[in-house]
Amino acid sequence: MRSVQSCRRLFSQIPWFVDPHVPVRPPTPASRAPPVPEDAPKVIKELHAQLAQSPHLEHGELRILDSTSRSKVVDVPPLPARMGQGKRNRGNTVAGSSMYDVPGTLWRWMVLAQVKEGTENKGGIESVVRVVRKSLLSVEPPLPVPPKSKKRMQSGWAMIDAGDFAVHVLSREVREKYFT
Repeated sequence: MRSVQSCRRLFSQIPWFVDPHVPVRPPTPASRAPPVPEDAPKVIKELHAQLAQSPHLEHGELRILDSTSRSKVVDVPPLPARMGQGKRNRGNTVAGSSMYDVPGTLWRWMVLAQVKEGTENKGGIESVVRVVRKSLLSVEPPLPVPPKSKKRMQSGWAMIDAGDFAVHVLSREVREKYFT
């Protein structure tokens, strides 16, 4: 039998609802996250390692996308011509070039980080944004990160522009709607 002191010490380290006789080894968060592409920059690899440790993220949905590897061409019809309005015929639109005519995207890389369901309106997105900002500002040389926003993220989506790549922190609903 164990002494009273060893039982107190044992039970003081473990919460009352955990059975001390059952060994529990949760998988490490980094092992559950998909791997980083080999040609990803060092900054993105370090950011991925930081985000893989966050308790607010669905680690299976932490994705790093290379925009040059996707050769998806979007076929968009030209803008329709519209007649002018009013006495001076203002408001004419002419079918011209659009953003879809430019190949590629604004960023070479995109990081998609989905927060756990139910935490998006409880500060989960803001917490992950703080981790991203801290990670990007600790890189040598520091990346130009936009100033902090004092608003809470009520849309379920936050984006941080880091120059050559963008970090999207989003809820499950937003990811399914825009990033399927």
